Amino acid sequence: MPDWLEVALRTLMAVVILFILTRILGKRQISQLSLFEYITGISIGNLAAYLSLDTDSNWVIGIVAMSVWVAVSLGIEFLQLKSKKARDILDGKPTIIMQNGKILENNMKKERITSDELLEMLRMKNVFDVSQVEFAVMDTSGELNVLLKKEHQPLTPSDINLPVTPEKFSMSVIMDGKILEDSLKRVGLNENWLNAKLEKLGTKVERIYFAQVDSQNKLYLDPYEDSINAH
Repeated sequence: MPDWLEVALRTLMAVVILFILTRILGKRQISQLSLFEYITGISIGNLAAYLSLDTDSNWVIGIVAMSVWVAVSLGIEFLQLKSKKARDILDGKPTIIMQNGKILENNMKKERITSDELLEMLRMKNVFDVSQVEFAVMDTSGELNVLLKKEHQPLTPSDINLPVTPEKFSMSVIMDGKILEDSLKRVGLNENWLNAKLEKLGTKVERIYFAQVDSQNKLYLDPYEDSINAH
């Protein structure tokens, strides 16, 4: 077999195996990674590259190595689910960066965060004035979460005793010009209702790229022509 063909086949196999193993690890593996999950992702990726390009090696060995990494990662995740102490050891603990409006310099040094980095993270939370912050904590994921002082928090209906009705989840009812029948049923609607709405607007399902219905049965449309909005 030519080397280029063998490499192509091994790479294709590595991609498939990597996809399967990543699915086994779960969605958290690709969202907020813990330290060990980060290491696992890098290691499995390196092993997949090794499996693809090293034609002198036995591909079974590469699969075994990746499987062992996944098994260990799953075992550690199971241990974290069962033990708070294990979570603290493996993931660490959240660190308070600001408390009662005061920056805790020692905790900043502990996390090796500079003043510039703190200001940048606050701006990412739409906070441009440090004096507005009551409490800030750095979670184990490295994300900074901020609680504003009471006088700077947005006004909510409960603050003025305004009654509100429960908000329902908006459902996508058209994607890529195709009706999603199950989604329509979940919001108590049907194709006749949707087609009547579209006919009233002078359009058809095939012309709609994306459509969504909110809790008030308000229909949002995004056509391929970009000419219709919400109705």
